[in-house]
Amino acid sequence: MENSMPKQSFPSILQSYFCQRLISQTNASPRTIASYRDTFRLLLRYVEERLKKPPVTVSLEDLDVPLILGFLNHLEKDRGNSIRTRNVRLAAIRSFIQYAAAQEPWALAIAQRVLAIPPKRFHRPLVGFLSREEMTAVLEGTDGSTWSGHRDRVMFATIYNLGARVSEIIGLRVDDVTLGPSPYVRIHGKGRKERTVPLWKSTAVQLKEWLGRVNHEPGNPLFPNRNGQPLTRSGIESRLRRAVQTGSRRCRSLSGRRVSPHVLRHTTAMHLLQSNVDLSVIALWLGHESSSTTHTYIEADLSMKERALRKTQEPSIRRLRFSATDKVLQFLESL
Repeated sequence: MENSMPKQSFPSILQSYFCQRLISQTNASPRTIASYRDTFRLLLRYVEERLKKPPVTVSLEDLDVPLILGFLNHLEKDRGNSIRTRNVRLAAIRSFIQYAAAQEPWALAIAQRVLAIPPKRFHRPLVGFLSREEMTAVLEGTDGSTWSGHRDRVMFATIYNLGARVSEIIGLRVDDVTLGPSPYVRIHGKGRKERTVPLWKSTAVQLKEWLGRVNHEPGNPLFPNRNGQPLTRSGIESRLRRAVQTGSRRCRSLSGRRVSPHVLRHTTAMHLLQSNVDLSVIALWLGHESSSTTHTYIEADLSMKERALRKTQEPSIRRLRFSATDKVLQFLESL
């Protein structure tokens, strides 16, 4: 007997995916929901431009492999997104299409073909980090005589102390800071995981001074903009670029370097590692899911490898001298 159930429209399945699947069933974090939302905003704009169809008329049949591959290529070529970003967008599409196939079995063939699109492999460069001299120059590259410069100096010092992600710094609230004999900050990390990180005495002093210049009400952002709202990611990156540019005048090695907030996070990890802090402690400090992620910092620390090399005895091998036996090779050797 033929199934007489009407097909669900793409808009209704998309709405159900966000409201039922992500929010009600999996309790996805606001960051995950925002990332997936942005993926479908971009995808639907691409579909409208490519197929001349407004989002409300898009169907599941439209989301075939050629269209999805074209969208992923558009992200890289036209929007200049990295392969990592491309893979994040693909993960969101794969999650939705899998849900759609469960809701509408007739779309299983479409889903299988889309799910067969693999994530793209990419080169993993060594992590970048700053020396202690460079980090000091960045901090001193802020103008502490102004309100925004004071905020920036304390904010960058806090990022360096905590090894925090930029999203975690944006999410910090006034009541996340505990000052006293053992000062610390409570960080709301990825995957709804919280962690506490102790503060250096100098960071605690700076935060105490800064708290005197912002609204003390619990729930207010620790590092607000002029309007009292949390800084944006692009806003923090812009302020950091300015500090690096100023700091490069006294520290030449900063000239021309691209320093992102994530580089400050890497810097924290490297300086902890160089101070002989155990990898498992560094993983907890940074909020890594697994300590294996922290091993990437060992790869980048050339000084540790050089120390290990000095402790290892070189092999004693008699040097061989090449002796050409062929006349042609003898001629080449004589050149």
